[in-house]
Amino acid sequence: MLDTAEQISDSQFEFITFSAGGQNFCLEITQIREIRRWTTVTALPHTPPDVLGVMNLRGAVIPIFDLSARFGLGKTTENERNVVIVAASGDTTIGLLVESVSEILSVDKDAIQETPDIKSDMTKLSILGVISVEDTMVRVVNLETVLATDLQLAV
Repeated sequence: MLDTAEQISDSQFEFITFSAGGQNFCLEITQIREIRRWTTVTALPHTPPDVLGVMNLRGAVIPIFDLSARFGLGKTTENERNVVIVAASGDTTIGLLVESVSEILSVDKDAIQETPDIKSDMTKLSILGVISVEDTMVRVVNLETVLATDLQLAV
């Protein structure tokens, strides 16, 4: 199990919130390289259903994942409001197709609650914690788990 306290060392954090599969998620702002409008990608043969293809990003070819499909929430319906969040962890850069990007969320470390134990190891691996924002819960995505392309996640 990944410990949220080990992942996050400062007392104040900034996240970019977004919607995928009709649900609210966020990534730490330091993991995001840019946010781009959705454009058609180049499909590759024999890829999992959540891998849409690849995109040329200023000379670098990066894979594009449908985050909703990756999390078992159904395929994202393509439309002009969709965006691609270009995120990086270490030397790996990927694009995440999401329905929309909402806002920058600044929270104290204490506001990040541990992911509840719902008897799903994949949920505990893919979601680092949850943040209560007004009347909704925002899930903190573990980008390293999303990068583990051999996993089929169900949140």
